[in-house]
Amino acid sequence: MSSLAVRQPPAADRVYTHVKQAVLERRYEGGTLLTEGELAEAVGVSRTPVREALLRLEVEGLIKLYPKKGALVLPVSAQEIADVVETRLLVEEHAARKAVPAPAGLVARLEELLARQKEQAAAGDLAAAAVTDRCFHAEIVRSGGNEILSRLYDQLRDRQLRMGVAVLHSHPDRIAKTLVEHEEILNALRSGDAEEAVTVVRRHVGWFSHLARGEAR
Repeated sequence: MSSLAVRQPPAADRVYTHVKQAVLERRYEGGTLLTEGELAEAVGVSRTPVREALLRLEVEGLIKLYPKKGALVLPVSAQEIADVVETRLLVEEHAARKAVPAPAGLVARLEELLARQKEQAAAGDLAAAAVTDRCFHAEIVRSGGNEILSRLYDQLRDRQLRMGVAVLHSHPDRIAKTLVEHEEILNALRSGDAEEAVTVVRRHVGWFSHLARGEAR
């Protein structure tokens, strides 16, 4: 099938994806003012879909709209980091307990994701490893079958990706620790030890708050 036959997503979705990725990856840093005209030009669309996309991003808490001026990329605050980590711990500790005894399908999927993350880390592709990291945790949350928790968790991980990209680049040793801790979570689920899984999750997620708080300024 030729690439020309693939239909492009609607204009507003393209703007939404463009801005969201740039904010999460910190190409648009906190405090940056984005104008509708600049974004329309960057994505190659009219201003109407830009406005629609920015409204969605404001609801998600990534930007603040100022009429006739544009959209301000909201800086990451120490309080936001603390809130995200606290909420992630509530969701992930609950999910780890609920995942025991772990179904064979979940274990196989986590093994596959961990192997992929090891390859990406070895190749030095931190951005790809961060996405696979997110999938690993989301898979455990999703295995509980609670759609509301899964959606909430996806939003949290988006916010944390934004906070964490700079952290990973400034602490390249962290990826090795992450892989070890993912292996420990997987082993605990495989052996049916819910309390060990919760203990590792608490250490793994909690670490982020200490480091990221210093990175927030």
